[in-house]
Formats: sequence, C-alpha cells, structure tokens
Amino acid sequence: MAIFIDFDFIALLQAIPNWHLVVLFIAGMTAFIISTISGGGGAILLIPGTSWMLGAAVAAPIINLGTFLSNTSRLYLFWNDIDWSLTKYYVPSAMIGTWLAALLFSRLNAEWIQLLVGAFLVSTIFQYKFGKVAKTFDMPKVGFIPLGFAIAFMSTLVGGLGPILNPFYMNAGLQKENLIATKTANSFFMGMVQVASYSFFNVLTAKLWVYGLILGLGAVVGNIIGKRFLAGMSIGQFRVMLLLLMVISGLIMIIRNIEVLF
Repeated sequence: MAIFIDFDFIALLQAIPNWHLVVLFIAGMTAFIISTISGGGGAILLIPGTSWMLGAAVAAPIINLGTFLSNTSRLYLFWNDIDWSLTKYYVPSAMIGTWLAALLFSRLNAEWIQLLVGAFLVSTIFQYKFGKVAKTFDMPKVGFIPLGFAIAFMSTLVGGLGPILNPFYMNAGLQKENLIATKTANSFFMGMVQVASYSFFNVLTAKLWVYGLILGLGAVVGNIIGKRFLAGMSIGQFRVMLLLLMVISGLIMIIRNIEVLF
C-alpha cells in the first residue's frame, strides 16, 4: 500500500508543470512579505495570478490552504503579541460562517461580494485621511461576533478578504505587531475550519493540495522576511502601508469584477 501511495504522489508531481510550482512558491513568498509589513492582503494579491494560471473556480481553496500554512508560521513568529481577549469574540462565529460558505461554495456567485468589498477598501484612504488619523470610530469587542461570521463566510467563497478587517482592528486600538498577531490568530482558527470543510465537501483534490502546499511554503518564507522589515517600521509608516495595501487590494477586486455592472 505504501508503494502505491508513493507512486501516485510522484506521478501527480510529474503531471504538474514545474513552472506552476516555481511561480506559486515565488508568488506566495512575495505576497506574504508585503502582507506582513502592511497588515494583510496576501491572499487578495494572489487571486488574479492564481485564477489566471489555474482557473477562478479553484483559486479560493488553493489560496486558503496556502494562507492557512502561512498563518501557522506567523502564529509562531508573533505569538507574544496576540490579543486573545478579542479572538474569543471573533473565532466562534467565524467558524460557523466558514462551514456554511464551504457548503455553498459552488452555488454562489462571489463577483458582487468582491466588487462591494473593493469599493469599501478604496474608501478607507479617505476615511483615515491618508493615514493622518488612527481611528474613525470606536469598535467594541462584541462587534467582532457578527463581523467574524460575515468575513469568514465571504472569504471562504472569494479566497481572501484580509484587508477588510484592518479598519475594524485599527478602531479596536490594535497597531503594528499586535494587529498582525491577533489577525493571524483569528485567521488561523478560521483556516482550520476552511481546510476541513473544503475537504469534507470534496472541494480539495490531491492536485489542489499540492498547489496549496507549495504556495504555503513560499508564504512561510515571506513571513520570516517580512517580520524583519516590520521591526524597523514606525507605527505611522505601518499605518500608511496598511492603507496603501487596502486601496491596492480594493482596486484589484474592482477591476477584476467590474463587468458585473454591465
């Protein structure tokens, strides 16, 4: 039996173009260097290229699997900065939203979700007056219960909506390392349910597992490099990077889905 499994795995690797694996590793590394120094968005940056190379229908499971592996390493790197008091509000409802979205994965059109989220992200640069203000409203911790459900549901369908959470974390008083750390902890638990539910509903095939693992390995390297850059940034520089990433992510989502308006 072991020989059969090894042969199958080797045959699967041989069937996958080598350039796919190289591009996914480099893309994962680059996206998560940017993600670490700008508060997320690695998954969104990966959506266009992954969709073009492998198809939009499989982009979300591959990216979410790679992101889960990335969050495992990032959780270790930022463990001491996690605000667990916020995580306990976010995670339970996020798990419910994730499971429900995986059940409906192949039945819903996610283009409108990406378009609306994109518009919200672009608007944040004006909400925060180009980085000159730290908060735009008070975000109570209990508000992360409905937020967790909504974001988990949408990101399971789309393949990553990390930047949309940044304004809520900022308005809850989190900055820099503790924002990255707490967001990572929340995403890690959500990712566990995403990967389990994708597998339960037969969304993740063996080939998609390979793609997701390679993407995740690149992301792990990106996290290590990104943390070194983050340590040398001021809170003001981090906030500007955060806003720039949100605007860029929003524009990507709008451009990719603008055709739904016509």
